[in-house]
Amino acid sequence: MGAVGFAVAVALPVWLWHGVIADIARAGTPDSLGLLVASWAPWALMALGLACFAPIVLADLRDREHRFHRRGTGAWAGWGISLYLLGFGLAAQVAQIHALHS
Repeated sequence: MGAVGFAVAVALPVWLWHGVIADIARAGTPDSLGLLVASWAPWALMALGLACFAPIVLADLRDREHRFHRRGTGAWAGWGISLYLLGFGLAAQVAQIHALHS
């Protein structure tokens, strides 16, 4: 279930906003650094959120009876979910702004 959820979390933004991502990438150099940060921030937040799940995956792969097994990946899960949802919400707003200017 974890692998399927991770795959859906990766594929969903690409499926929903592939046109917006392509237009931002095609736009070339933005007018200002603020525009560059604002246009790529949602996807960077979602990528960071997904990267926070790497320690959880590694902890699940380790043998639970091994002496170096660490429990307590709840903080990583909290950060991952928070960053991903913040990025997802911001991506929805960027898509709405993109639709107004297209």
